[in-house]
Amino acid sequence: MTEKTNKQIRLASRPSGWVTAENFSVSEEAIPRPADGEVLVRNIYMSVDPYMRGRMNDVRSYIPPFRIGEVLQAGVVSQVVESRFDGLQEGDLVTGMLGWENYSVSDGRLLRQIPSGPAPLSYHLGILGMPGMTAYVGLMKIAAAKKGDNVFVTAASGAVGSVVGQLASIHGCHVAGSAGSDEKVALLKDEFGYNTAFNYKTSDSLPDSVRAACPKGIDVLFENVGGEIFEAALWSMRDYGRIALCGMIADYNLDEPQPGPRGMMLIVGRRLTIRGFIVSDHPKWCDEYVRKAIGWLKEGKLNYRESVAEGIENAPQAFIDMLKGRNTGKQIVQLADLD
Repeated sequence: MTEKTNKQIRLASRPSGWVTAENFSVSEEAIPRPADGEVLVRNIYMSVDPYMRGRMNDVRSYIPPFRIGEVLQAGVVSQVVESRFDGLQEGDLVTGMLGWENYSVSDGRLLRQIPSGPAPLSYHLGILGMPGMTAYVGLMKIAAAKKGDNVFVTAASGAVGSVVGQLASIHGCHVAGSAGSDEKVALLKDEFGYNTAFNYKTSDSLPDSVRAACPKGIDVLFENVGGEIFEAALWSMRDYGRIALCGMIADYNLDEPQPGPRGMMLIVGRRLTIRGFIVSDHPKWCDEYVRKAIGWLKEGKLNYRESVAEGIENAPQAFIDMLKGRNTGKQIVQLADLD
């Protein structure tokens, strides 16, 4: 161990609107010791993701809210320091839901050992982790995308959207998307498999921009944003179109829920299917994706971008920047170097 204490990030208060630095507090505690069946790990990389914003509210959801004063949780890649669990030993690399902290103690059964391979460790929080799995499950299983489909993706340059575009391209779809800067739009077309894309922030008319990007209409909508862009995409849906609802980041920082998209009668007229999904409900499909993704990475069919912040003390700002769309690809926080 290199640290003498365990630095932690806790929820200090519930946000009203946008998250601010004042919603977090930093504490330093003694490094914990594992009991029988537990493992002490040193955390190397930590993920920050949009769903965490919902957990900061005191509302019922598919995952319990964070409690005031508790250490926040995230997907983490870690190295075992001390093990009292038969399945893991010192030096093993693992991933699981752990704390925003330098050291964590976990039930060994809740950790997944990372197999050795050429992929960087941080990939197991991104393209080989939950975001990549989410892209695959939503596109290929929930929306059942197939060769020849016209696919449209919102938040296309984010951790999930950047993978969706590539998967759609690999499977022979025409893929279009929206992003928040000209630089991100260029990246979508140059690296992430998008045939066309536009900057929604400079669009004079979102419905017109969507129609220009998808002149034949949309068979599959992978929705990450909600709000006005969701409404605009709905107007371009083709008959029997399928919509995978992954997230609604446009609503996460609103104090009051906003009215839904206008013109929803077209859902009936065009016989659309809309389905929300939680990726953790589909472990077999997640495993299927990881096996395929490792091969696609080796073949050079998948590209990947990360935005990396350094140090646990910078995790709150990294989270805020991610919510404001300042990241490209997956936002992670590096907590330590691998021993």
